[in-house]
Amino acid sequence: MNSSNLTHFNASGEAHMVDVGDKAVTARRAITSGYIKMAPETFAMIKAGDHKKGDVLGIARLAGIMAAKKTSDIIPLCHPLMLTKVSVDFDLEKDDCQVHCTVITQTTERTGVEMEGIIAVQAALATIYDMCKAIDRGMTINEVRLIEKEGGKSGHWVRENE
Repeated sequence: MNSSNLTHFNASGEAHMVDVGDKAVTARRAITSGYIKMAPETFAMIKAGDHKKGDVLGIARLAGIMAAKKTSDIIPLCHPLMLTKVSVDFDLEKDDCQVHCTVITQTTERTGVEMEGIIAVQAALATIYDMCKAIDRGMTINEVRLIEKEGGKSGHWVRENE
């Protein structure tokens, strides 16, 4: 793929912010996810809610929401959006000692909310890592990805095999 196929490059191959001024304002939604894998002791502590630093998942949820709101400050060519919804949910999978994070982002804008969801998942999972790293430096953040998106010219997209 050459740079002429990528919208964030101009005809000269230089990076630029895409002009979305002529695009229709539509309802847009993205679902993103990822997970953090940890030692059984770390998982048990998070599940019990008895970490000495506080409510790990509650703080991670706030970090995800805050990160979604700041995405355009992190990703250089990302448009700032007025988000209408950001939800950050966690599922604890005891058998694999994993905390799964699912984020739903929504807006009514001229461009999508996939990046806001991706950044929110990463920030939420990184916050779990940060709060628990003193007892488990071996945690890994895995499979951060877009699951589904709706709205805009490209319409509805769903990841297969989810």
